[in-house]
Amino acid sequence: MVTVSSWGRLSAARHEVRVLGRNGLAAQIAAPLPGLAHGMGRSYGDVCLNPGGTLWQTRGLDRLLSFDQATGRLVCEPGVLLRDIQRLMIPRGWALPVTPGTQIVTVGGAIANDVHGKNHHVCGSFGDHVRSLMLLRTDGRRIVCGPGQEPAWFAATVGGAGLTGLITEAELQLQPVPGPWLATETIPYANLREFFTLADASEAQWEYTVSWIDCLSGDGRGLFMRANPVPADAPQPPRRERRLPVTPPVSLVNKLSLRAFNEAYFRMHQWRAGAARAHYEAFFYPLDSLLEWNRMYGPRGFYQYQCVIPRADAQDAVQAMLREIRRSGQGSFLAVLKTFGDRSAPGMLSFAQPGATLALDFPNHGPRTEALFERLDAIVAGTGGRLYLAKDARMPRTLFEAGYPRLAEFLPYRDPGISSALSRRLMGS
Repeated sequence: MVTVSSWGRLSAARHEVRVLGRNGLAAQIAAPLPGLAHGMGRSYGDVCLNPGGTLWQTRGLDRLLSFDQATGRLVCEPGVLLRDIQRLMIPRGWALPVTPGTQIVTVGGAIANDVHGKNHHVCGSFGDHVRSLMLLRTDGRRIVCGPGQEPAWFAATVGGAGLTGLITEAELQLQPVPGPWLATETIPYANLREFFTLADASEAQWEYTVSWIDCLSGDGRGLFMRANPVPADAPQPPRRERRLPVTPPVSLVNKLSLRAFNEAYFRMHQWRAGAARAHYEAFFYPLDSLLEWNRMYGPRGFYQYQCVIPRADAQDAVQAMLREIRRSGQGSFLAVLKTFGDRSAPGMLSFAQPGATLALDFPNHGPRTEALFERLDAIVAGTGGRLYLAKDARMPRTLFEAGYPRLAEFLPYRDPGISSALSRRLMGS
């Protein structure tokens, strides 16, 4: 039995951890049950936890099985890191079309959470680029599924929180890229109206768009960043990875540090605004250079609250959420606001939908933080929005059921031998 926590470090629970080997996988996951696939544990809440049960550690299943240089088709095992695919394939002219804000996640985790990136308006979510999956059920049954083969199984598995079976193999479609460099532009904005104007104007000509928002400012000022891949003959910048060496006794994110950081961050980037060239790792994954940065929130851990709001209500709803955050005396300096394109989701429980998504990290202050979340929940529910399962640790079941209208369609595809803390909290088992 091993104590395991998720990236938010809100709790630590005992699990039986079984490191999966390639031979005899069916027997390895047959008992004891319930089990749950576990990759890097970078989900913030409890979707990757199974307290009192078994975790199937998939990191040993990390082979690239085949790659077609002419078409960009990659077949791999579920424990392969997105980082390893990017570093191997980009010099060969291919890249993952969609990656989240960290590349230290597994392919299996990216599929199970149907992760999104900074280019949803162009490429959709990760599941849009999965061509087929091999799924192993705890009863030994194997299912090959994809958009054109067993499409219902595929739609249940993509974004299905790991609850339909163990992914043992995935075929991914990569996209051609000119190299590792991006032409970028940073534009300060004064309020949410300016943000949405920039987002709308950028979608046609820029593949990647995202913004940092100052959640403590009254009007929602921020920094809008957009980028396109470009060919460039430049040396690889040195990779500098640092580690937060200890967990401080209290959160380093507090009233005093937040206001000072947000002011300094905005002013520094306002001064440096304009066009630039950036390496893809610095632009896509800025936090990956500080390993174990989650320790900065202290021993009580932190929550990430990420919602998506339908576009018609997005500006008013985000403004209302910012007001509630300011009134609470809490806040976040890791605050991201971006838009999703008008695309259908590939999975029954996929998070991304047309609209705007706001993601914020909050130190865990117990009942005070929960009271804030209840007020934010009411705003999200009033618009027909939803919270992201990969980030959630406390969503009420009523909000989950309202935000994911395909839940009833999904439930028949669950594997009865698989369970998680999240599934027991939101689905009853």
